[in-house]
Amino acid sequence: MKIAMLARNPNLYSHRRLVEAAEERGHTLDILNTTRCIVNIASHRPTVTYEGKTLTGYEAVIPRIGASITNYGLAVLRQFEVQGVWPLNESVAIGRSRDKLRSMQILAKHGLGLPLTAYANDPKAAEEIIKAVNGPPVVIKLLEGTQGIGVVLAETMSSAKSVIEAFRGANVNILVQEFIKEAGGTDIRALVVGGKVVAAMKRTGAADDFRSNLHRGGSAEVIKITPAERSTAVSAARRMGLNVCGVDMLRSNHGPVIMEVNSSPGLEGIEKATGKDVAGQIIDFVTTNAKAWRTKTKGQG
Repeated sequence: MKIAMLARNPNLYSHRRLVEAAEERGHTLDILNTTRCIVNIASHRPTVTYEGKTLTGYEAVIPRIGASITNYGLAVLRQFEVQGVWPLNESVAIGRSRDKLRSMQILAKHGLGLPLTAYANDPKAAEEIIKAVNGPPVVIKLLEGTQGIGVVLAETMSSAKSVIEAFRGANVNILVQEFIKEAGGTDIRALVVGGKVVAAMKRTGAADDFRSNLHRGGSAEVIKITPAERSTAVSAARRMGLNVCGVDMLRSNHGPVIMEVNSSPGLEGIEKATGKDVAGQIIDFVTTNAKAWRTKTKGQG
């Protein structure tokens, strides 16, 4: 099978592992720098060109689109889709996951566990927002943030109001969430492939950081998740319409709550923590399910 991967950095662990897994199984996987792809829109003959050549013959595309180029990356992915190339994750589903507010609204609609979350446009409503999530303390997040960037813990009413007013004064969109103290600075990443949790790890933040992201200096270890956590992760992936994703959850006093559904999850932390060949399972899913013109919008919202 001939597979394309939309990614800017071919040297990232996740991208190298996917190439290795594909080649071990006798497939060809070409890494295409997303920003160098040119979309040519023409009736009856939509194409994508790359470094002066029209791309042809691909049976599947694996989108590994960086958060900073989401809009352009989705445009390129949609062009592959209209050509009948099967996407591992569809453009609509990735777009849902990249909008934190939209993803929370979708998950809430289907009754999945979430932290209390509030969103408002008026910075004068800061105190009302904070009280709506039973704070302080509260967690304040940029809607477009990733890898723990743009996430602030405000422990007092005055500090929370100051952060909210500063972000909104800069015309930056934010969410305000309750702080799940009982999680103790740890979270769970469940990796879902094809409707199944194939690996799970517990991430613990650095000693001086409430965030557990590995990019922020956190550590990871294998964990056995509960049936409720497994069901929550699988349901979140299905409702978002994602074939592959990382579902980040906290253990709260009232069960698992979802913090984020990541449509381009990193593989290094979870493969090293669990010893599982996650990249291989992703490639196996691609080769089993990729069929031309089988793109459709999964999930709702």
